[in-house]
Amino acid sequence: MATYVIGFPRIGEQRELKKALEAYWSGKISQDELKQTASDLRKRHWTYQKNAGIDMISVNDFSFYDNMLDMTVMLNAVPEKYKDIDNCMDRYFAMARGNANHKAMEMTKWFNTNYHYIVPELDIDMDFKANIDKIVLEYNEAKELGIEPKVNLIGPITYVKLSKIVNGDEKAIIEKLVPVYKEIIAKLKELNPNVTIQMDEPYFVTNPTKEDLELLEKVYNELASDANIYVATYFEHSNEANEVLAKTPIKGMFLDFVHGSENSIKALVDAGKEVGIGIVNGRNVWVNDIEKSAAFVKGLTEAVESDKVHVGSSCSLLHVPYTLKYETKMDEDIKSWISYALEKLDEIRVINKLVKNEELSEYDKEVLEGNKIAIATRKTSSKIHDPIVQDRVSNLTEKDKHRSMPFEERIKLQHENLKYPILPTTTIGSFPQTPELRKLRRDFKNGLISEEDYKAQIKEMIKDLVKFQEEIGLDVLVHGEFERNDMVEYFGEQLNGVAFSQNGWVQSYGSRCVKPPLIYGDVSRPKDMTVEWITYAQSLTEKPMKGMLTGPVTMLNWSFVRDDQPKRTTAYQMAIAIRDEVEALEAAGIKVIQVDEAALREGYPLRNEKRGEYEDWAITSFRITTSSVKPETQIHTHMCYSEFSDIMDAIEDMDADVISIENARSDNSLLKIFKERGYKGEIGPGVYDIHSPRIPSKEEIVEQIEAILEVLPAEKVWINPDCGLKTRKWEEVKPSLKNMVDATIEVRKKLQ
Repeated sequence: MATYVIGFPRIGEQRELKKALEAYWSGKISQDELKQTASDLRKRHWTYQKNAGIDMISVNDFSFYDNMLDMTVMLNAVPEKYKDIDNCMDRYFAMARGNANHKAMEMTKWFNTNYHYIVPELDIDMDFKANIDKIVLEYNEAKELGIEPKVNLIGPITYVKLSKIVNGDEKAIIEKLVPVYKEIIAKLKELNPNVTIQMDEPYFVTNPTKEDLELLEKVYNELASDANIYVATYFEHSNEANEVLAKTPIKGMFLDFVHGSENSIKALVDAGKEVGIGIVNGRNVWVNDIEKSAAFVKGLTEAVESDKVHVGSSCSLLHVPYTLKYETKMDEDIKSWISYALEKLDEIRVINKLVKNEELSEYDKEVLEGNKIAIATRKTSSKIHDPIVQDRVSNLTEKDKHRSMPFEERIKLQHENLKYPILPTTTIGSFPQTPELRKLRRDFKNGLISEEDYKAQIKEMIKDLVKFQEEIGLDVLVHGEFERNDMVEYFGEQLNGVAFSQNGWVQSYGSRCVKPPLIYGDVSRPKDMTVEWITYAQSLTEKPMKGMLTGPVTMLNWSFVRDDQPKRTTAYQMAIAIRDEVEALEAAGIKVIQVDEAALREGYPLRNEKRGEYEDWAITSFRITTSSVKPETQIHTHMCYSEFSDIMDAIEDMDADVISIENARSDNSLLKIFKERGYKGEIGPGVYDIHSPRIPSKEEIVEQIEAILEVLPAEKVWINPDCGLKTRKWEEVKPSLKNMVDATIEVRKKLQ
């Protein structure tokens, strides 16, 4: 019986990789210096795992940007448009981020997580071939540390199913890739004839078809015929695939028993396969009940030979922060209820020892005893329960969940009231978060400057931004969110029942990290959160100023949510808290309020049979938040990097007046879905990609707007970037927005 983790975080416990990447992109360090930082981090992370007693440690879970992009390079599936870039690293980052001459590849969410991957663009005529230089480098580094690692690969079916097919069909491309995967396996066996390979096939937790399963059996009969392959699935159960793979020569499977508790191992056990029991949650931070987990594993595997069973993480630990050792300011009770990546390694080891009835070391005994205390105190703590909040949820009525007037009637009132032109221009909300701004917030938080001085400087920034927006001619303005560190963290810091970490960073994409709130108790809003800033900004202009809020579902999906009550209950608590802020903004004279639900799509269960329940409470939560306003108050929402085709009913049920969406990387394909459905609301498709450092020209944006108008009627269209601008620099933002407004004016003239 061995211990394993599916994968480990790579950004660095002090975000060392993030800092090195951004220094490299800005020309402050060399490529060699970036590679050295990466090497140092890999060795440190492998050593952590080795010292914690993890037996099966991965290589190739590390990435400079994204593992799917790494797989694209490994398979030589690089689109032709990037092949004019000679330097491999520059080409890699151009695909990920774009550059002056190249648009970035499309980016979307990894299943139902907040991690983004770079979507491969596959053509059946591509010259696929194997390149395992990256793996060889990492494998040899691990060997030098005395580690015989397993090698992580994205499996061929998941890789293709999550790709964009520009020519050919999925099955044909998979069949063309299988020989390339076989070549990769052969090269890995040159490193070690008995090398262990982890093939990630999480696609098979998403209601696979009969044809999918037939292809799965065919592919792994070929790939596993002479290799030690473990297939990993996660985020749900994969029972259909489990039964099929039991018939193939794979060595075993790693399964998720946290989010896929329905997983069955019978077929695998009957076939003599090894089974990894993923019992330690790789997606949330609450401590594992070690004794309960050990009992579960024992009960599940009591008839299985011990050497056929392994204990590990439910998925990659990429989705949780590194370690609690830097959390010196967190409430000690709350901290005792939490486990980050390094602490989860201890949980895996101790569970494994309890299952094997192995003697615990003194340190293991301390871990177990601390775990017992944490489990007991969390159940009884007075910090968790608030009767007033619970009563407000219990007293919700149907009236709380619906606008007082149908959209078709209230949109007319909004047009009369707001008087915006055809193709109104706006932004999604945030503006650049410069180092100087971050220092200002940090100095205020650390007591180095007074609240009066802090507010004065923030208001000066807002004043400058309002002036800039008016100068370039934007129609609906924003205040820039300069007071906010993160769209979720900012609100969470002001809510009861929510805690924060000092160093709980998690990778979202590339160098972008977020610090998710810890929703540990009943949620309420003790005071106004945004009203002062928004009303100050509105006082500077006659144009409409948007109130900017994060929606309840996004708050949950981008937080570590308590696991001791149904998510529905926590969502309704959050919705009521944010509704209080919506009502306060409206009372203060704000006529346009944006409630972002950027993460609505990613929260969807991966199994069709579980979607209805999620949609019910998620959409109801949004409507609780927004339905109490007057018909004249315009409600906007924003969603990004989502597949909308299968959730259009839910989007319509949200009953927002205006929805803005990521569109710039999607060639307007998303808009056709809105047209086909006859979506009644107004839509703001992103006209340029804010995740790329390039500045789009006026002519380019004119073409984009005209392409949008081929799909949607002009009277329904808003013009905006595809997401917030906080990650960009002012020297990129200002000309890009000016070009956007100038392009809109030109198109308006053509419409007259």
